[in-house]
Amino acid sequence: MRFMVMHKVDANMEAGGPPSQQIVQNMGALVQDSLKNKVFLTGAGLHRSAQRARLENKGGEAKVTKGPYQGQNELLASFAMIKANSLEEAIERARQLARALGDVEIEVGPVVEPWDIGVIPKPEKLPMGRFLLLCKADRHTESGAEPSAERRAAVEKLLQSLREEGVLVLADRLAPSSRGARLVTAKGKRTWTDGPFAESKELIAGFSILDVPTIEDARAWTERYAGILGDTQVDVRVLAD
Repeated sequence: MRFMVMHKVDANMEAGGPPSQQIVQNMGALVQDSLKNKVFLTGAGLHRSAQRARLENKGGEAKVTKGPYQGQNELLASFAMIKANSLEEAIERARQLARALGDVEIEVGPVVEPWDIGVIPKPEKLPMGRFLLLCKADRHTESGAEPSAERRAAVEKLLQSLREEGVLVLADRLAPSSRGARLVTAKGKRTWTDGPFAESKELIAGFSILDVPTIEDARAWTERYAGILGDTQVDVRVLAD
């Protein structure tokens, strides 16, 4: 099974502070170990909300709000990672996706690159930036209902077009949060809660995609992950088949 493990922002991140070198090193070691064991498939971090944007599409009208902002509905239904030259270009891609999905809220955020946190030197010629398009959940997606054939066809047509352009890096849908779990660490105490989640108001800071047999295995990996991050909230979600 594949799982998406998402950790949430904290005050240091929202203030623009980088992660400590200890966190960077320990997270790197966990990822390398998990790659060797074929558990870790991919992952990425996001820049603070001041560098993000929200696109709300309702009745065919799209409203864009630039960050910084507080968390609102941060429960995910699906996501895509794309390449773009700027946030504005990424927002335009989000508009395309919103037209295919219908009424939806999509958060657009730039991905943290290795040189942003000092893992490697910054290249003289930067490649196209990577951006996450985070499509928020609603009652329909949380019910487990499949999108209409028309919606599925429209989304797949768009994603195929983005693949052919070399713009799409990856895309996936999430199963309802009723199949997920949440780990909250506060003052060193860890508490697990099973889904479904009525809400999720903490902004997403980053994610990892795992391939493990069961959600118990995903929880065990998340315990290690959270141990590196310290006090935080981490959601474990099943990816749709």
